[in-house]
Amino acid sequence: MLTNLFPNVDWDKMLQATYETLYMTAISTVVTFILGLVIGIVLFLTSPNQLWANKLINFLTGSIVNIFRSIPFIVLIILLIPFTKFLLDTIRGANAALPALIIGAAPFYARMVLIALREIDKGVIEAARSMGAKTSTIIWKVLIPESLPALISGITVTAVALVGYTAMAGIIGAGGLGNLAFLDGFQRNRQDVTLMATILILVVVFIIQWIGDFITVKIDKR
Repeated sequence: MLTNLFPNVDWDKMLQATYETLYMTAISTVVTFILGLVIGIVLFLTSPNQLWANKLINFLTGSIVNIFRSIPFIVLIILLIPFTKFLLDTIRGANAALPALIIGAAPFYARMVLIALREIDKGVIEAARSMGAKTSTIIWKVLIPESLPALISGITVTAVALVGYTAMAGIIGAGGLGNLAFLDGFQRNRQDVTLMATILILVVVFIIQWIGDFITVKIDKR
């Protein structure tokens, strides 16, 4: 049945491309979560009236985040080609896409972390401070637990965006479903290949969104 509907699809290639998309998305999401969380916490704690209040650090960190958030992803990939070449000695393949994916997504998620932290009741933070809690304790016992539903929701949105980023990265040879849809589908005028790759990308997005929503509902005690 599938062979009749998609006569030009090489299922081994499609499976490999799906694996590459999942690989790029998973690795970049994990690193983006860690890096974005760190940057977001620094932005929050260095803002006025917070524990590490520092205008200079807050300005510099915020400026770097805003700059990388503003660069279109396809342009960012091109700008990072020399860095990727230096780091990995290649600009092709799934691993070569990871630096651009992480650098493109981490600032976006850092802003979402900052928004989540700003929504925490100030009284909870002040209570912890008045009891003499260390900064590390406030971070691990107050900031992260109190904002966890929003953090999970934010990384879900970011992971979905990363799936789209992997498709764009595929156009310049990073592999994955985007690469297959472009080279084997669009350039060879095989619309069934492009359609199947698109369907699989949508399936990946829906699964990520479902998992993120499920976890968010489970941990949200409000």
